[in-house]
Amino acid sequence: MSNFSVGFRSQGSIQILDLHGELDAHTAAELEAAIQKCQKDNRFHILVNGANLMYISSAGLGVFMAYIEEVREGGGDIKIAALQPKVYNVFDLLGFPMLFDILEDEAAAVSKFDVSAN
Repeated sequence: MSNFSVGFRSQGSIQILDLHGELDAHTAAELEAAIQKCQKDNRFHILVNGANLMYISSAGLGVFMAYIEEVREGGGDIKIAALQPKVYNVFDLLGFPMLFDILEDEAAAVSKFDVSAN
């Protein structure tokens, strides 16, 4: 069984989700619930910190695709930061850098949000 958890932090209007462990078909629902909680709380500036994400499967990637439009329609975005090289390679292979801002570190991702509208 995979180990996975999502931690919540805030930086101003930005909701930071810290991913830990392995995001796969068994654990994707936990990320889904975290993004739904952000939406319910009207937190549409979502930064996913992947520094401690060790593995991602297609099911995990599917969660990002399932919610990006809704989050953008809410006036926000999902930005991804600090991915491990092998995890970044999976995102890159499937063309995610064309759809999402994927930044080297959390500070760079925070600076990419337009929070002036809030």
